[in-house]
This record gives sequence, C-alpha cells and structure tokens, in this order.
Amino acid sequence: MDFNKRVHELLNQALTEQHNLFLVDLSIDSASHIRVVLDGDAGVTLEQCMQVSRHIEHNFDREEHDFSLEVGSAGASAPLIQPRQYKKHKGRILKIITNSNEELKGTLTASDNQMIALQWKSREPKPIGKGKHTVIKNVKLCYDEIKKAIVQIQFNK
Repeated sequence: MDFNKRVHELLNQALTEQHNLFLVDLSIDSASHIRVVLDGDAGVTLEQCMQVSRHIEHNFDREEHDFSLEVGSAGASAPLIQPRQYKKHKGRILKIITNSNEELKGTLTASDNQMIALQWKSREPKPIGKGKHTVIKNVKLCYDEIKKAIVQIQFNK
C-alpha cells in the first residue's frame, strides 16, 4: 500500500477510536515528514495527541520506510477551518475576514454545516435628528465566503 494512503488509513482508525477528535490538517512532504493537526469538541489533550501518534507510529516499520511524525492541536490562535470547529465556539467573539476583504468582528450566535451567524453592536447616526444610537447587526455567512476566521481571546479583569 502507498505510504500516504496508509497514513490516512491509520489516522482515520485512530480518530474513529476517539470520536470527539477530528482532523483539521494533514500534510506529508517529500521527505516523509507527517504533520497532523487535530481539534476536539472539548479541546485536545496531550494524551490524545500521544495516542494518535502512537497508533500511526506503531503500525509502520521504520526499516521499511523512514519518516518523522508530528501530532498537535490547532491551538487557540489558529484560524478556524472546519465547520465542526465553529460549533464549539458559539458565544465567543470571532474576527472574520471575508473573501472580499471585509473585516467583521462579532459574537458567533449559530453555526451549522453550511453557514455561521454573527451578531455585534454598532453606533450609527439616528434616522431622524442628530446624534447616534446603538444598532444590533446580524449577518449570516456561508463557509465559502470566509477567507479567515480567528477566535478573539478575551481576558477577564
């Protein structure tokens, strides 16, 4: 079996055993360096990364094919890629850059397999009279409209 196909197969087996984890990114370069990026519905622990790494590593013979393996989590500041990642961040503030380079920053209020919904407050001129008033804005975006989405880390005082 082809090396890349075998890596995919072993990774799928490992993720089947840990159903709360999912693949964010997998790359295998020409020097057989395997890089696996995982995320989970409740985050990813070091132990889970080690289990996935062991499952892949223990099913290859290094005498037959030399490789290096790196398994890690997406990290707090990494862009959201998979729809499943959005679901766990409901209620958090996201910074979105759309394909038209529009920048949006709002609270993720909903997500499904096709789109997300954001909400934020904006100060706008009153329709009648002078001054400004606060308006609640809502937008729905399909995943294919999003160039980049990053969770904004908030620290409580």
